Amino acid sequence: MAGEWNKMIFEEHRLSICSKLCYAIGGAPNQVAGSAAAFFLQIYLLDIAHITPFHASLVLFIGKASGAVTDPVAGFFISKSRWTRIGRLMPWMLACTPFTVVSYFFMWYLPPFVSGRAVWYVTFNCLFQALTTLFQVPYSALTMFLSTDQKDRDSATAYRMTMEVLGTLIGAALQGQIVASAHVSHHCTVNPPGNTTDSWHDTPSIPDPSDILSHQAEVYMIAAGVIGSVYILGIVILFLGVKEKDDPYALSSDRAIPFCKGLGLTVKHGPYVKLTAAFLLISTAVQLEQSNFVLFCTQASGLRNHFQYLVMTILVSAAVSVPFWQKILQRFGKKCAACGISWMIPFAVMLVTIPNLILAYLVAFVSGLSIAASLLLPWSMLPDVVDNFRLQNPHGKGQETIFYSSYVFFTKISAGIGLGISAAGLEFTGYKPGICRQSDGVILTLKILIGAVPGILIFVGLFILFFYPITEQSRKETKLALEELRRSHQSTENLDEHKKDTSV
Repeated sequence: MAGEWNKMIFEEHRLSICSKLCYAIGGAPNQVAGSAAAFFLQIYLLDIAHITPFHASLVLFIGKASGAVTDPVAGFFISKSRWTRIGRLMPWMLACTPFTVVSYFFMWYLPPFVSGRAVWYVTFNCLFQALTTLFQVPYSALTMFLSTDQKDRDSATAYRMTMEVLGTLIGAALQGQIVASAHVSHHCTVNPPGNTTDSWHDTPSIPDPSDILSHQAEVYMIAAGVIGSVYILGIVILFLGVKEKDDPYALSSDRAIPFCKGLGLTVKHGPYVKLTAAFLLISTAVQLEQSNFVLFCTQASGLRNHFQYLVMTILVSAAVSVPFWQKILQRFGKKCAACGISWMIPFAVMLVTIPNLILAYLVAFVSGLSIAASLLLPWSMLPDVVDNFRLQNPHGKGQETIFYSSYVFFTKISAGIGLGISAAGLEFTGYKPGICRQSDGVILTLKILIGAVPGILIFVGLFILFFYPITEQSRKETKLALEELRRSHQSTENLDEHKKDTSV
C-alpha cells in the first residue's frame, strides 16, 4: 500500500522535460539584464554618464537596497494573494514584466541634463531592482509549487540554473559586443610611461559627456533595447509552458501562517540561518568580482582590448559546468560540492599579482566554474530547508514565499553594501573617468577588490556552511517523514468521509 501511495504521489507531481525547460527559460531574462548591469553598470556610470565614483556608489547601493526592501514586502503581499485560474504566483510575474522593461531601458539612457544625472540613475535603478524583485520572489518560490519530489525539484533547479547561467552569458555577450567600441580608445593603446602624472595619464579618452547623441550613449541604449525585448519572450514561454499547483505541500486542514509570525520562525530556523549567512558572503564576493572585473581589465591590467572575451570565457565556463555540478551534488552531496566555490581564490590572487593574458583566460575559466557552483547550490539547498521547516511545523502553510523573499533580501543587502563600499573606495583613492591610466592607489584598490576581498568572503562563507546541519541522509529522512505525514492524513480524511457517508 505504501509503495502504491508513493508511486501515485510521484506520478501526480512528475514534471516533463518541456515544463522544466519552460520554467528555466522564464527566469533567464532577469539574468540577462542582471548580468549586463553587474558587469557594465559601474563603468557606464563612471565613463559614459560621467558621475563621480561617490555618486556611482550611491546608485549601486541604493538600487540594491531598494530591491532588498521590496523582497519582504513582495513576500507579504504574495502570501496574502488568492488563488486564480492561472495560479497565485503567475499574475505577479505577468503584471510586473512590462514595467521592468521600461525601467531597464531608462536605466541606460543618458539624459540631456548633467547636474541631476545621479538622481536619474538612482530613480530608475531603484525601480528596476524593485520590479525584478517582484518577479524573482514568486518565480523562485514557484519551485516549491511544481512538485513535491526532491529529485524532481533538484532537476528543475538544475535546468533553471543552466538556463540562468546561459542568460547571464547572453546578457554579458550582447552587452559586451554592442558596447565594446565605447571603451576602446586608440590613443590608449601605446605603452604608458613610468610617470603616471604626465599628460598621457590625464588625457580624456571619451568625448564631451554633454553630447547625448554620442556613439557611447547610443550603443548602450541599443543594448538596453535588445535585452529589454528578451523579457517579453521569457514571460510568454513561462506562462504557456508551466502549470502552477495550488500548494501541493499543504494538508487540507492546514492554515496559513501569518506573515510576521512566519518571518520570525524563518529567521530562527537554524539550517536557514546558516545557509543564508554563508551564501550572502559568497554572493557578495561574486558580485564584487563581476562589478569590478571590467574596470580591472581596462584600468589595472593592460587587458583593455580583451575584457569582453574574458567576460564571455567566465560565463561560457559557468554555463557548461552547471550539469557537472549537478552530478557532483547528486553523487557526493551538496555540502561537498560547495568546496568548488573556493577554486577561484588562488587564481584570482595570481591574476592581480601576475597580470598575464594567458593567465587571465585561465582565471576566467576557473572563476566560471566557481560561479556556477555558487549559483546552483543555494537554490538547490533552499527547498531542503523548507522541507525541514515543514516537518517541524507540519500544520502551517504559506511560508515558502517568506523563505525565498527573506533569503533574497539578505543577499541583496549584503551585495549592495559590498558594491557601495567598493565604489566608495575608488572615490577615496582618486578614480578619474576617461583617462588612459589610473593612479597607483586606484590600481591597488582594484586588485584588492578582485583578489583579497572576495577570497576572504568566500573562505568565511564556506566555514559557516561547514556547520549546515542538513545532510544527504537527513534529506532522505525528511522526505520519508513528510510522505508518511501526508499518507496518514489522507487515511484520516478517507475515514472521516466514510463515516459521513455511513451516517447519511
